[in-house]
Amino acid sequence: MTFLLYLVMFFLLLNEFASAKSLIRDSCEKAADKNSNINYDFCVKSLEENPQSKTARSLDGLVMSSTKSALSKTSSMKETVSKILKENKYEKYSEKPLRDCHELYSDAKNSLTEALRIAKSGDYKTANVDLSAAMGAPPSCEVGFKEGKKPLKSPFTKDNNVLFQMILIPLAFTSMLK
Repeated sequence: MTFLLYLVMFFLLLNEFASAKSLIRDSCEKAADKNSNINYDFCVKSLEENPQSKTARSLDGLVMSSTKSALSKTSSMKETVSKILKENKYEKYSEKPLRDCHELYSDAKNSLTEALRIAKSGDYKTANVDLSAAMGAPPSCEVGFKEGKKPLKSPFTKDNNVLFQMILIPLAFTSMLK
């Protein structure tokens, strides 16, 4: 009898993960169809790797988990810049773009925190505005390294591309919920 109970529990759990996987794929497909900047494969992979997304039962849950992921990545990038600045491991002419990136990541972190708070209340239209504000940080950081007397190669290009996609995902999802 206990074997039967375990078997039923196993299939219920398996069904739960299968429906979350379907939700992720369907949501990423709709988002990529609506916005050509969204990379479908990146969307699916990033959400399927996120434990919170795996248990999401609705698009609302995916908004929360993807926004939290973007917030975590933004915080991590801000800390990386802080460490570089603190250790003075930069050339003098690159201090300004580093400081600008630090400020941009700080602002993006605040916007994502606010978007998360607002999304929890179900006001996706307002959350969308905060997500849009955060989305400007990665490209603006990149531009900062290209401007100036001596254009520089940004040390954050790869991470900024990832962060841009990570912010774009909940932005697209909130647009679908408005």
